[in-house]
This record gives sequence, C-alpha cells and structure tokens, in this order.
Amino acid sequence: MRVRRMVTSALGSAALVLATMGAVTTAAGPAAAAPCGFYETGSDAYYNHCTSDGSRVVIKVEVAWAPDYERCVAPGTTWLGGASKIDGAYYVGRTC
Repeated sequence: MRVRRMVTSALGSAALVLATMGAVTTAAGPAAAAPCGFYETGSDAYYNHCTSDGSRVVIKVEVAWAPDYERCVAPGTTWLGGASKIDGAYYVGRTC
C-alpha cells in the first residue's frame, strides 16, 4: 500500500508541474505586447512610442552602412526597416 501511495504522489506531483508549465507558457504567448522604444523581431526593426497623450516625438534612427536620420513618429509602433539595416533608434528629447 505504501508503494502505491508513493507512485500516486509522484504522478500527481509530475502532473502538477507539467500543468503549471503549460499554463505559464500559454499565458506568456498571446499576452506579450511590443516593448516601448526600439526593438527587433527576427527580420524587422520597430520603434514603439508608448504614450497616452497622443504626442508625436522625434527619434534618431541609427542605420548600418548609411547615414543616421531623424524621424517623427506617432503613438504606437512604427516600422523602421529590416533588422539587418537598422542598428537602433532612440528618442532625441523633442516633439514634432
């Protein structure tokens, strides 16, 4: 009887661990939002201007093998180009 309880307990613990891992994985996928500021995916570069006041801001876009440039962006996510061509982007401290 004691062996049976140990097996049942071990199986219950394993099921709990697997269920917990599945719940965490499921919750993290769809709920993930774009981060504020510059970010890249596997192939594209973006700037996400997070604001609740509707302001437009100037960002400096750092380009690989070409001159950097400034750009005015609205609230939300702006596509900057291919990830292999854009090295970064940041807020320069003024609105537009």
